[in-house]
Amino acid sequence: MTEESLALYVVPTPLGNLGDMTQRAIEVLRQVPWVAAEDTRHSAPLLKHFGCNARLLAAHEHNEEAAAQQVIEHLASGESVALVSDAGTPAFSDPGARLVARVRAAGFRVVPLPGPCAAVTALSASGLAEPHFLFYGFLPAKAKQREDALRGLSALPFALIFYEAPHRILETVESLASVLGPHRTLIMARELTKLFETIHSCSLGEAYEWMTADANRQRGEFVLLVSAAKATGDDGEGERVLRLLLDEGLPVKQAAKLTHSITGAGKNAMYDLALSLKHAADDTGG
Repeated sequence: MTEESLALYVVPTPLGNLGDMTQRAIEVLRQVPWVAAEDTRHSAPLLKHFGCNARLLAAHEHNEEAAAQQVIEHLASGESVALVSDAGTPAFSDPGARLVARVRAAGFRVVPLPGPCAAVTALSASGLAEPHFLFYGFLPAKAKQREDALRGLSALPFALIFYEAPHRILETVESLASVLGPHRTLIMARELTKLFETIHSCSLGEAYEWMTADANRQRGEFVLLVSAAKATGDDGEGERVLRLLLDEGLPVKQAAKLTHSITGAGKNAMYDLALSLKHAADDTGG
């Protein structure tokens, strides 16, 4: 590569179907002398398939700082480097962001290539019409931390996008239904671009039963897309139902949870409103 082309190239690789590798990505990988890879054992066959003879260096989440220094040294000696992850776009819920930041701070060019991304691929086939989305990536593995994270997202007016591994998929689907409510739409995109690609739409309340009806539905890498929280407050439906439940003597927490399940109103917002209504009733002797 010429002196003018000296750079760190961020190169997306296929999610599964090798036909999704762009011609530009192939050309870059054939020309650079070094490829920084999340897993060199995984990337070596890909490079061989496309006739790329670059030498590999490991750049994963446990050695990213050291790998960044190696990359900078190669760039300083006039050798371009390509950065790849196991699948999809590097630094997008994958290692690479810190490495890219260090390279930029050292004054070298970073050239991004467009290409495969599981989140965007799934969103394009979801049918969700929300104008905005929030990509979260992987939720915490522990139940309480996962549910705390979801509570912080529950009232956002955006489609939510998560990644999940097969060994946690059932727990995550249960948490989504429990915290976000059973009525929001869930799109489960599994094994995208691969032989057993599946894209299934249902309500959050139906998802667990659908997945457990066939063990094969729990296999592979998942993208989960959840429809946005419904706007509440325009017609006061959440408040109306909440008042009725409180009038029937239900505790604040239970009334808020049921209101959320019935109307889709944000659970946290309904809990706060229930506390306010109860305090107001107590102050007036109601």
